[in-house]
Amino acid sequence: MSRWLFVLVLVPLAVRAQDVPRVGRQLAHEILFITGKAPLPCDTGTEAEQIACLIAARYAKDPGAAKVAAALYAASGTVMGVLPEQDFDGGYRGKLHLIPQLPVGLNRKHLEWAAGALTDFDTFFTDLGGKPNYRWRALDFRFFESVKRRTPSAYAVDWAVAYNVSGSLFGSEAGVRGTLFHEVFHLNDQAHGDWSRRALSPIYDRIVKKCGVDVKCLTPYTPDSIKVRGGTYYDFQPGNGVGEYAADIARRYYTEHRALLRKPKAPGPTALGAKQPVTPFKCGNADNAKAWTLVVEEFFGGVDLIPACAPR
Repeated sequence: MSRWLFVLVLVPLAVRAQDVPRVGRQLAHEILFITGKAPLPCDTGTEAEQIACLIAARYAKDPGAAKVAAALYAASGTVMGVLPEQDFDGGYRGKLHLIPQLPVGLNRKHLEWAAGALTDFDTFFTDLGGKPNYRWRALDFRFFESVKRRTPSAYAVDWAVAYNVSGSLFGSEAGVRGTLFHEVFHLNDQAHGDWSRRALSPIYDRIVKKCGVDVKCLTPYTPDSIKVRGGTYYDFQPGNGVGEYAADIARRYYTEHRALLRKPKAPGPTALGAKQPVTPFKCGNADNAKAWTLVVEEFFGGVDLIPACAPR
């Protein structure tokens, strides 16, 4: 039975990165065709050549999409296909019905944006330097659509990412980049033995005890401005937990450093999508600084290029 039938946004299962194999031919066939038969045998040549054949066969009706999917696999080992149809327990979102949706035709932009995001991560980590303990290549990547809904935009588990072509967060390339960095963090957090729960819970619980769900109180502590409709910040929405807080600190790390690496000055309004200059997250308060440092040391090799904070 497919692991996708009972997946939650986050799971406590620990998977060591060094134990995770590349995407092999059997998994690639499952990603691309679920349980169906490929129109071509694709059973000759090296494993990589067979997978490339499967990708070409799956995307044959959209040559542009085929080119994007093939190039991403060749560069990173990630295979992009479809999610099995399923009912999904969305927590506070309620029950959702998800259906496979190959990103071709009008949906090809999502394939292009997702592939572009993963390629951007390559550039980002090359420019960042150091030795990050963070994986973003060789992923099992699935596209779906949630029937009559726009959530969840994405979720991730066991080195696999699911992407909703009708997701509310996917209206731009920047939105896709940030959301996918967030989701890929969940995979790494899981591979590090549910690190965020062990390392960041004291900080997170202290903030929640102080503020509850009060948006005004939480504003100085949240690494991302996204709010749940009718609720509070996504990071602090009851039921989401410390993992979402950690993932958005990682996303903020990526956003701030990406802006800095592309323009050598502190991140400004264009970088973070705000109308006013944005204070680096770590400079907001002592809790932010501690949480930031812990994430940077665990996942990003201790590399922090954001200028030191002014004395408070």
